[in-house]
Amino acid sequence: MIVTPQEMADAEQAAFESGITADFLMYSAARGIAAVVQEFHPAPGRCLVFYGRGNNGGDALAAATLLKAIGWTIEEYPGADIPADTPNSLPARHREALRALPSPPPPPPGRTTVVLDGLLGIGFHGQPRERMAEAIRLINAFRNHRGAWVLALDVPSGLNPETGVPASECVRADATVAIGAVKTGLVADTATDVVGRLLCVPLPQVTLQGRDTAMPAFAETLTRHLPPRSFDLHKGQCGRVGIVAGSTGFPGAARLCALGALRGGAGLVTLFVEPALADVLSAACPPEVMVRAMSDLRGLLSEPLDALVMGPGAGLSRRDAFLTLIRDLPCPVVVDADALTALAGHLALLRRANGLRLLTPHPGEMERLSPREGRSRREWATGFAETHRTTLLLKGARTLIAAPDAPTIFNVSGNPGMAGGGMGDTLAGVCAALLAQTRPRNPENLPHLAALAAWLCGRAAERALQTPHSAPESLLASDVANHLGSAFRDLRRDFPNEHFQI
Repeated sequence: MIVTPQEMADAEQAAFESGITADFLMYSAARGIAAVVQEFHPAPGRCLVFYGRGNNGGDALAAATLLKAIGWTIEEYPGADIPADTPNSLPARHREALRALPSPPPPPPGRTTVVLDGLLGIGFHGQPRERMAEAIRLINAFRNHRGAWVLALDVPSGLNPETGVPASECVRADATVAIGAVKTGLVADTATDVVGRLLCVPLPQVTLQGRDTAMPAFAETLTRHLPPRSFDLHKGQCGRVGIVAGSTGFPGAARLCALGALRGGAGLVTLFVEPALADVLSAACPPEVMVRAMSDLRGLLSEPLDALVMGPGAGLSRRDAFLTLIRDLPCPVVVDADALTALAGHLALLRRANGLRLLTPHPGEMERLSPREGRSRREWATGFAETHRTTLLLKGARTLIAAPDAPTIFNVSGNPGMAGGGMGDTLAGVCAALLAQTRPRNPENLPHLAALAAWLCGRAAERALQTPHSAPESLLASDVANHLGSAFRDLRRDFPNEHFQI
């Protein structure tokens, strides 16, 4: 659920009136925050705690106490004074508890520095005062010049939690952990660069009611759309994926798409290519991929496919065949890359399509399909999906999935290392693999499967960066495909990746 700051405040007030204490909620939040730090940085290191006098500061201090108890070295950076003679102040109590713990030995060289941003919470509006602004600048300096990993608590300090507009001084976080629920400002277009990776610590004792029907794509809500496999399953039951991809000069797109389909769980993957490319791709593709030369793509209408992905690196020489398949193929079709370019100007085909269609444009391809004209990304995507009665996955740092008469879904996983060629080709293959395995007949299932594919690729990118000698600048699309197994495991963990209850 996505809620406004006022809706969150009302829900917390109702919880207090029912007997839940603020101390209990703060400790629940702190446990989740500490678990987030451990998830991304398992080895204890150095933790810099920036805090204010409000509950956001109390969350940061309580989380720091838990981290100190398991070996993290803690340094305090107050952004406001907390009087020591206020026994009812939760931040003051947690600060004293933090200081009472014995200090662990300093971390060995090379360990991570984590910054907890607990300066300003969801009650903030306007511009930070000078002391807070100075603390915000210091946080950003630690991130930009010292390599610190910044975790914002509930909202990056300086960001309007309702509108998502950053103040002139605003923390740029690597990740933001929402407390209780994601606030509206965290998914605004203007907030993406300061929010970073989005996570959530639930507060089960707080009953939420929000007017916004949109939802973040967290693992715990996605896993139900891909049940565990039966023990007696065989390859034919895992789905037959067809791929139309690759052309002279762009064979890599076909390879990455096929690898994504394989790692995404498809039982059988067949790459249909121009005859001139068949030998090259037969030698270059993984051995599990079948490569077939096909001069006339309309022959796919008689193939026993459970899903088709069409377009990565395919060129436009077969534009008419792309349009025929989009209209007539009975199985679900993932329309990507050059197939999207072919579709531009022929969007009426989507309403006459013989099966489910998932369009996966990046912003440039989306502009060719439908000019943005000043709309937000959410308005842009939902308007297109409603007008053309199709499911759309709009790629970006906060990938959006829109479908007719359905809630908009925001993907939350991933990292800046995914800003490289081939990522979309891999994603298209994973989309097709999930469609082939589940064989959705109801269009209501399609946006959830698309969101699942986006989440898995984003989580695989995160897993890839946890390996030694990795960095965002060195991440490859093939790295993402090769870490999809870890992403699938995370999807089904007892405590899914974004909801930490310990």
